[in-house]
Amino acid sequence: MTVPVRPDGKISTPLVQDLVAIGKDPKTLAKDIEKSLATYIRDPVVTVIVTNFVGPYGEQVRVIGEAAKPQTLPYKQKMTLLDVMIAVGGLTDFANGNAATILRTRENNKQYSVRLKDLVKGGDYSANVEMKPGDIVIIPQSWF
Repeated sequence: MTVPVRPDGKISTPLVQDLVAIGKDPKTLAKDIEKSLATYIRDPVVTVIVTNFVGPYGEQVRVIGEAAKPQTLPYKQKMTLLDVMIAVGGLTDFANGNAATILRTRENNKQYSVRLKDLVKGGDYSANVEMKPGDIVIIPQSWF
């Protein structure tokens, strides 16, 4: 079965409730599930396969507004705005990319203006900036 890790870092299955998953590798988590299942099943065998990883809440980068695919991304070291825009598929036809902002939650929600249209559609690499964990890219809609 497919089981998501909840925002509190725990998982639940039909026989295993509220097992802490955050901070564990797949092998360790599988062993913990097997221990919990041993109460109900003789010699359980569990395999954990990570299919998607977004990371802890504070380590995510979010893109909202007029991105082709607004989403949450796992933060990676040296991640740039261009990396983020590639991951979300660029801008929609209705985006006002040069009015976009980055909300930096780790700096008391300070906002920085970014020129996404110049970066993505114009190839202006000087508009590229380094992303930080917890950043939110806000892409407004154009009025005309």
